[in-house]
Amino acid sequence: MRYNSRMSPSLTDKLKSLGALKSAAEIKPPPPKARRDSSLEHVLDGRWLETRRGETFVVEQVYSTEYRHGHVPIRVESGLGGLAAWAGDERLSRLALSQLAFIDTETSGLSGGTGTYAFMVGAGRFVEEEFRLAMFFMRDPSDEPALLEALADFLAPCAALVTFNGKAFDAPLLRTRYTLQGIPCPFDGFSHIDLLPLARRLWRDRLPSRALKYLEEHIMQAPRGVEEVPGYEIPWLYFDYLRSGDAAPLRGVFYHNAMDVVAMAALLHLTAGMLDDPHGSEIAHGLDIIALAKLFEDLNRWDDAALLYERGLKTELPEPDFWQAVRRLAVLQKRRGDLETALKLWEQSAAEGHVYAHVELAKYYEHARKDPTSALGWTLTAIGQIKEDPFLPAYIKKHWMDELEHRQERLEAKLAKGKR
Repeated sequence: MRYNSRMSPSLTDKLKSLGALKSAAEIKPPPPKARRDSSLEHVLDGRWLETRRGETFVVEQVYSTEYRHGHVPIRVESGLGGLAAWAGDERLSRLALSQLAFIDTETSGLSGGTGTYAFMVGAGRFVEEEFRLAMFFMRDPSDEPALLEALADFLAPCAALVTFNGKAFDAPLLRTRYTLQGIPCPFDGFSHIDLLPLARRLWRDRLPSRALKYLEEHIMQAPRGVEEVPGYEIPWLYFDYLRSGDAAPLRGVFYHNAMDVVAMAALLHLTAGMLDDPHGSEIAHGLDIIALAKLFEDLNRWDDAALLYERGLKTELPEPDFWQAVRRLAVLQKRRGDLETALKLWEQSAAEGHVYAHVELAKYYEHARKDPTSALGWTLTAIGQIKEDPFLPAYIKKHWMDELEHRQERLEAKLAKGKR
């Protein structure tokens, strides 16, 4: 292995601990032929790519845009307007599909910082009727400038990144590597769609994990094959390769990276469609519909949110989620000025013993209907329910009792004044 004087102390220490390095004096550059005869070409279907800063190894794959990852197509058929609104970046609504670059890195560690290398970068983009994936690989740390140059060339036609946790990890890591190598960062100024926060919004209430692999299995029905390697093993597989030169174990790393990039394309298709056409029949699970309703409510698209809540409440929902959705819909209808619908929802919730609904009904009768007698009735009913509930935590009980007793005093004073 050749030694690069710019090698990070962090990576050097790791290699020493594995026996790959003993001292800088012992490192000798391989003869030119040894580089070309490395096991990479024999184990992986790739090639050496010449750049302005030397050579890097690249493995390329091409997928038809008709390809489906599980049951989800990878080509985005809908517009990106909904995603643009969610991301707060109006530029996305004007981009062509070919201007999106899907990026995923495999690194020497997960801590980030200047001591962490991206030894592999998978990048995909749509070119005419194909999805082209290129996985750039760093044979040793001295190849980093060539890898970064090759990635910059690949990104040249693009104007936006699509990642999964890329805003927090992949993009800052790559930006640091470009800075350290004195190469302009090719995606500065790009729009950025990070699918992880969106996945959390959409599937937080339904799935125990929102990891990309978990979404593949449970949303896309696309379980990975036996070639898959766990992400936490990948840095050590790379260190073993640097020590031994045996590229055979890297097959699983390349497979892992390829599946991550392809899965992001499928996930973009899925989420872009949900945000572009939220009332489409493809969204079948009740919790998904409710999660989408919450998202549209936050985007101030209240009409869409109300329709989604109503649709979701017609599905089979876990009881806590059902009543939470009823509560949110009632508040939303009150904002929209539809007090009649909000009233029906509060009465429905009050019949099931939900204290907040009694409070809302008390407010309604006191302020909207000017009926302190009915308002006092709802207040006293709520107080009775709280006192009789043996399972209600003390802090919640105190919160409600303070508010309700104050309301009771005020309403009784109003009624007494009215009698006088």
